Parts: sequence; structure tokens; C-alpha cells
Amino acid sequence: MAAAMRTPWWAWAGPVLGMAILIVTIIIDTRGVVAAAAAAALIAAVFAAVYHAEVIAHRVGEPFGTLVLAVAVTIIEVTLIVTLMVGPTADKASLARDTVFAAIMIACNGIVGLCLLLGGARHHEQGFQVQGASAALAVLAALTTLSLILPNVTTSVAGPLFSTSQLVFAGTASLVLYGSFVFVQTVRHRDYFLPVVGGGVATALPPSNKNTLISTALLLASLVAVVGLAKALTPTLEIGVAWLGAPKAAIGIVIATLVLLPEGLAALNAARANLLQTSLNLALGSALATIGLTIPVVAAASIALGQPLELGLRPKEEVLLALTLFVGVVTLGTGRTTVLQGVVHLVIFAAFLFLAVAP
Repeated sequence: MAAAMRTPWWAWAGPVLGMAILIVTIIIDTRGVVAAAAAAALIAAVFAAVYHAEVIAHRVGEPFGTLVLAVAVTIIEVTLIVTLMVGPTADKASLARDTVFAAIMIACNGIVGLCLLLGGARHHEQGFQVQGASAALAVLAALTTLSLILPNVTTSVAGPLFSTSQLVFAGTASLVLYGSFVFVQTVRHRDYFLPVVGGGVATALPPSNKNTLISTALLLASLVAVVGLAKALTPTLEIGVAWLGAPKAAIGIVIATLVLLPEGLAALNAARANLLQTSLNLALGSALATIGLTIPVVAAASIALGQPLELGLRPKEEVLLALTLFVGVVTLGTGRTTVLQGVVHLVIFAAFLFLAVAP
């Protein structure tokens, strides 16, 4: 693996270029050539983030490696959402909900679907730990129901809003559930999340402590560049969405796509290497981290700033979420997958994208 060797030039250039262009966007309005340069730098930073995340993952081993990337990206995503919430643009009450829901659909249908399809096409049939997938889906079902469905049926405040006390409870419950999952994943039942025997094996020696520290610093720089450039490009994105006549929920989809790109690419690389367990750790872990860490922070920000926070999903989104959870339980319930499961998840993802543009 390249992780055990010298860091390639592009893995240095990505975060450096991203941070440099980010500084330029702070000084100059993000328009025309600057916007194009910001988009190119963002893509370079994403690929660099994937490389450095794989270096760290190789060093610390599973499932800690996938957890590092999931938590790091989610923290950056939370920062981006809160920054946009306090920005000058109005009507941000539903931004957190739209971004969180988009992240769930992208992770559980888009990333999982592509991994199952590409992995199945290359290896015919792939295996993973049922216990780990079942635990992740159980926590995901509880998190999504308590955070995104319950606001529509509570009576203290008209839906899709929570009262202040209900926001506090939802945030606390999210932290408890996610913290419990991380404990099980990394301590109590770590073996549930390790690659199954017979999967792909990384034969190269782990990277040195020096290379790992360098990759950690460059990963953080890459993620900061990604979220900063995404924020800088948001006004241009909003103008484009308005020009196309697309719903405002499309902004949340784009934000979620940008911040999940590093994890998505890393998951696809793992699936091609016949490490489907690692792919599922990344995809499902991203969905869990998105809710478990985002909801408490945006709830606290909403209470502190006195801004409304719409968390309840619309009926169309509730149906897609229920279908996603049901299909996830069925397709990941046997410990073996083929291209068929991948196609099913990708069709659900396509329905999500289509209905987001044509509700």
C-alpha cells in the first residue's frame, strides 16, 4: 500500500491548494474564475482527504480507522451547518434537517448501493458481519425516528418543531445512542465490525508514526478546506438552485454530498478490495455520526440563538426513510450480498434525487 511509503506529491498539494484558495475566497467574492478555482481545489482536497484517511486507518486498524474519518467529517459538517444557520440568508430553519436526511440517504443508499454493486460485479458475492450491520441499523432506526419523525406527532409545539425541552431530550438521546454504539464498536464487541475471514487483506506494513502524524495534520487541513470552500460556494449554489427553480432542499443535498465525498470514495476503494465490512463501517457509521453528533449541536445552537429548528420530515421523506430502513434490514440480514442488493439501494437513491427536484 502507498500508506507505508512516502506521501505522494498530490496528497500534499490537495490540502495546500485548498487552504490557499480558501484564503483567496475570504478576500475576494466567489464568482467566475474564483468559483471555478474553488470547485477544483475542493475536489483536490477531497481526494487528498481520502488518501490520508486510508493511511490513518491502516495504522490504527479496524474499526478505529473508519471511525476517525466518520467523526472528523461529521464535525466539519456540523460546523458548516451551524455557520450557515447564523448567516445573513433567511429561512435556514430546515437546513439541518435537509442536510441530515440527505446524508442518510446518500450513505445508506448511494454509498452502500455503489459498494454492493461494484463489489458484487468484481467479486460476485461478498461477506460481512451480520451482528455489526444489525447493530448499526437498530441504532439508526432509533435515531431517525426520535429526531426526524417524532417532531411531526408531538403536541407541545406544532410540528415539525420540537419544544425547548423536547430539543434537549432529542439531543441527549442522540448522544447516548451514538456513544453507546461507538463503545460497542470499538470496545465491547469490536469483533462484530472486523472484516470477515477470506476478504481482502492489506499485506503492506503499517505506516510509521511520523507518516501517520503527517497524514493526520493533512487530513484535518483537507477537511477544513473542503468545508470552507463548500461554504464559500454556497451563495453561488443558492443562486444556481433558484435559477433552476429547484426546491431549497437541494442545498442540503449538495452540502451532504460534498462532506461525504471522502468517506464515499474510501468506501468504494474498500469494496473493490473485497473489504465490504470496511465499506459498511464507513457508510453506516457516517449516517450514525451525522445524526448522533449533528442533532445535539444544532439543537443547542437553536436554543442559544433563539432560532426555529424544523426537524420533522415531510410525508414523502418519511416514506423514503421507512423504505430505506426496511430494505437495509432485508439486504444486510444474511451476511452475503450480490449486485442485486446494490441495484435496489441505488434505485431508492435515484428516487430520492428525482423527488427532491420534482417533488
